[in-house]
Amino acid sequence: MTTQQMAGFEARAFRDALGQFATGVTVITAAADGREPIAMTVSSFNSVSLDPPLVLFSVGREAPSLSDLLQAETFGINILGARQAAISNQFAGGRPDKWAGIDPITGTTGCPLIEPSLAAFECRHFATYDGGDHVIIVGQVLDFRTEPETTPLIFFRGGYHAIACGPAQ
Repeated sequence: MTTQQMAGFEARAFRDALGQFATGVTVITAAADGREPIAMTVSSFNSVSLDPPLVLFSVGREAPSLSDLLQAETFGINILGARQAAISNQFAGGRPDKWAGIDPITGTTGCPLIEPSLAAFECRHFATYDGGDHVIIVGQVLDFRTEPETTPLIFFRGGYHAIACGPAQ
């Protein structure tokens, strides 16, 4: 019996319910020794602490580059802007030529970063936790940059959206 069956609901219905929460879209990047840099689209990014500066995200255990990401000394978290849905799609999944047409910049820690992006954080591994079918990765922020005039790319109900910046009514 699966966990979903024991809980009394179907996995698809649970996933749809989770889709009611709008999230930003990030691309996690890291250098890989002698190979194309690691890159994966992730929407599970969150702040954790200001002192020390910590952030987290989660990655599915089946992700092809998870082991390489866990071995990387540092990694980048690139928050995508509203006009970067194509970049999000390009870095999602296991395609072999993820970086085609994208020339990353090198951050202060040596991480490949996507520019422009709404914000980019360069981190070192702080902790990892079991998250069921995902691994929760906590990073200590070593450096960051922002582009505050850009609007964010939002993932909501299974699709990309942009928001109008301004106060909620």
